[in-house]
Amino acid sequence: MAKKDSKIKARRAIIGRRTAEVDIRGELNLDGTGKTQIVTPFEPLNHLLTVFAFHGYFDLKLSAKGDLEHHIIEDIGIALGKAFKEALADKAGISRYGCFTAVMDETAVEAAVDIGGRPHLQKVCGFILSLGNFDNTNFNYDKAEEFLKAFIQHAGISLVYIIKSSPDDLHHLLEALFKALSKALEQATRIDPRRKGVPSTKGIID
Repeated sequence: MAKKDSKIKARRAIIGRRTAEVDIRGELNLDGTGKTQIVTPFEPLNHLLTVFAFHGYFDLKLSAKGDLEHHIIEDIGIALGKAFKEALADKAGISRYGCFTAVMDETAVEAAVDIGGRPHLQKVCGFILSLGNFDNTNFNYDKAEEFLKAFIQHAGISLVYIIKSSPDDLHHLLEALFKALSKALEQATRIDPRRKGVPSTKGIID
């Protein structure tokens, strides 16, 4: 986590997305303590975003409502991704890369990220996933991936995640994934005092 310093600009953004289908509002602080206030119509997503913010030391306020669950889940990803990108501004001084493996009971997931402006989502899994829904809800793996695709695309992040052991249930898999992603992004967004500018030989990250 970046130390508070008068030379470091506040890395915050307002979350806002209002369309004919959804109304999403909130705030993001990349240099927080993991405080959250998250209210969406999907308890599994509330839980996953809570552990994401907590373990990444991101302060996150988020409220969302809308018509169809497809619209709400995707648009939350869009809104959060845009806020993440805005909070990073020109990305000067960040480490850019991060990698972390998180474990949830029998499940281990490794997430590797590059905040390089080239969004890409890649899953690596050497076995067939045969999972039901998240606990006793209608939240499934496809809905979680829908959120991730939107977030990655609009944040400008490349994410490769490896499912390293066969999960017993979807809750364990997704919680391990979101924790691994959170810790990898905490590393990647950390300010490196040795880096005086943008961490790219091009001198810019779009």
